[in-house]
Amino acid sequence: MALKDSSRLDGIVAEARKNRGKREQDYRAQALKLFPWVCTRCTRDFNEKNLRELTVHHKDHNHDNNPLDGSNWELLCVYCHDNEHQRFLEADAHGGKLDSGQESPSTYKAFADLKKLLENKE
Repeated sequence: MALKDSSRLDGIVAEARKNRGKREQDYRAQALKLFPWVCTRCTRDFNEKNLRELTVHHKDHNHDNNPLDGSNWELLCVYCHDNEHQRFLEADAHGGKLDSGQESPSTYKAFADLKKLLENKE
């Protein structure tokens, strides 16, 4: 009985993987028709030669949420897409808060004491 259940489960997983690939092709093709071929974050332009480096990012991180109007998608280059997912993982590890995408300005003044240091050398 367990062997039969195991092979049935393997079949279900294989079918889900196959359908996932088809779903990804479908929403990618739709997103590439809807949006200009530009990374939303870094504004890098894409063409037929480098289009494979442009990915579809799900804004809510739910790959099953694929409205046909593209409201849950944005096109990101592979670098910005990796960065976005890393931010999400870090936020999840630190209490679930994503930052707004704007970093707080640095208060460090690298050259604040430069004049004093140069005077001491003379």
